[in-house]
Amino acid sequence: MMFRFLLCFLLGGVCFAAQPNIVLIVSDDQGYPDLGCIGSKPLVTPNLDRLAAEGVRGTSFYVTWPACTPSRGSILTGRYPQRNGLYDMVRNDLVNYGHRYDAEEYAVSPEMTLGLDVREVTVGEMLRKAGYATGCVGKWDMGQARRFLPLQRGFDFFYGHGNNGIDYYTHERYGVASLFRGNVRTEEDRGTYVTEVFRREALYFLNEHAGRKPFFLYLAFNAPHGASSFGEGTKEGEKKLSEGVQAPEKYVAMYRGKVKSEKLARYCGAVTCMDEAIGAVMEAVEKAGQRENTLFVFLSDNGGSGNGGNEPLRGHKSTMWEGGLRVPFIVRWPGGKVPAGKVTDEFMTSLELVPTLLAAAGAQGPEGVKLDGFNLLPVLRGEVKSPRREMFWQRRGDKAARVENWKWVASENGGGLYDLSTDSGEKKDLSGEKPEVVKMVRERFAAWRAEMEASEARGPFRDY
Repeated sequence: MMFRFLLCFLLGGVCFAAQPNIVLIVSDDQGYPDLGCIGSKPLVTPNLDRLAAEGVRGTSFYVTWPACTPSRGSILTGRYPQRNGLYDMVRNDLVNYGHRYDAEEYAVSPEMTLGLDVREVTVGEMLRKAGYATGCVGKWDMGQARRFLPLQRGFDFFYGHGNNGIDYYTHERYGVASLFRGNVRTEEDRGTYVTEVFRREALYFLNEHAGRKPFFLYLAFNAPHGASSFGEGTKEGEKKLSEGVQAPEKYVAMYRGKVKSEKLARYCGAVTCMDEAIGAVMEAVEKAGQRENTLFVFLSDNGGSGNGGNEPLRGHKSTMWEGGLRVPFIVRWPGGKVPAGKVTDEFMTSLELVPTLLAAAGAQGPEGVKLDGFNLLPVLRGEVKSPRREMFWQRRGDKAARVENWKWVASENGGGLYDLSTDSGEKKDLSGEKPEVVKMVRERFAAWRAEMEASEARGPFRDY
């Protein structure tokens, strides 16, 4: 035990005296430009802005899928969705047509029977093995059957929901109660805005462990995702009417007259409410005397949707354009471990998160498991350029790749070849002018697909 607290390990020339606490925060459908410090929208996010001012903000950071389930699976495993097996959504599609599930029907539906393959190892398991107290608060989205829930996947503590989304107040998903405390469904907080619930539970976990044992908190908000409830007038068998994002009135009122619609005001209000919850977590860490020894990481799980646009990027959630895949990213680790006030355009992805957290903790990855990323800390400190040269995406028939600064898209929403060094908005298709580049990128994509197919098979979707 003493070794863990007196541990001194070398990372890129910097020596640390103890395992740091780690707070990994993931927002839901928060678009690339949706931070106050960026300045392109009237968003109020003083706490995220402070994290950015006291750390490093990335402007070319990508997730592995343009929607939540596969993206979050990669965040926690460090593996491409096509390698860890969770490469599509775990959700009940009939809700798109106003269908309400009864308990028996829901129990055998995809949302209850599918999840992250139990052979996959999460970063919670890796860090718990290294001596960390591990907590998961918020949106899990990797299966609700007991074998898939966080307490069986490396976490000591869990309060949240296992599916894609919920109503912010009833905590139901289209009529089904969805919050869990540990392994048991609960309705104890029905009626309370769920961001406030997640704030409370995160603070409880921190206060139990801060200063006593290194802790890892995975704080995964459902904000500012649209509410998983039927809009007024939705009829069974017809396309559902969207409820949109829900937010307390005091936050929505801040944006009326500043944005073009009530729905957009609710989106912005949900972001600001989430920002206040993040600020409360930051304050709790500081009150516990753990500021210098706590690594904060923040990102969104995919691009924005219903957020008024992701300009200067093209596209939105569910698309292979930059607006669906490139997300806000912040890292703060005081005391010189990560510089303050730095903005970097280095090519980075969520596949780097697990190797980075393991390096910070002086922990080892699981033996025999292929991780698809690398330790970001030397890159964030400006000591080296990012070693990432390529990244690949596939969502059913939609495909995309980035090789160096070339971005190739082939999807039902259009496609082409784009030079991101001069055209981050993907406005000028160069495929006609650069057929040799298209050929090269397509060959790299095919090689990646072959590697994914050759890896050990994982469910729930792969045929094996």
